[in-house]
Amino acid sequence: MAEVSAEARIEAPAEKVWAQLTDWSAYGQWNATHTSFPSGGPAALEVGGTFQENMKLMGFPAEVEWTIEELEPARVLAIRGKGPMAVTVATRYTLTPDGDTATTVRIDGEFTGAAVSLMAGKLKDSATAALDESLRKLAGLVT
Repeated sequence: MAEVSAEARIEAPAEKVWAQLTDWSAYGQWNATHTSFPSGGPAALEVGGTFQENMKLMGFPAEVEWTIEELEPARVLAIRGKGPMAVTVATRYTLTPDGDTATTVRIDGEFTGAAVSLMAGKLKDSATAALDESLRKLAGLVT
């Protein structure tokens, strides 16, 4: 298993950050690993909802079939997906308001599967860099 996380304080209210985070048409503007949604983003933002995403990590393309596992608008979005080579991917976005004008955004990621153990170190480095870049871009879009 490989676990990664990144956190940033964004100078915008949680509702504004959430609106950008869940704007599927603009997802690629901030998410560093996203390349496309082959069928569009989630049709309905609800627990149990599914969607497909094409991603690139460590220079390799991957298609992931995501399921929304936890949802608390403007606070938590947790998704779990099945990727290539029997790899399971989990991503959790947590938004914590910091007063009325700022939000701490944390992204936690987890990769499990036999293929992960072969490249865990490189995967952690690449995924952590992508999370940090994503948070910088997200902040730039909402501030």
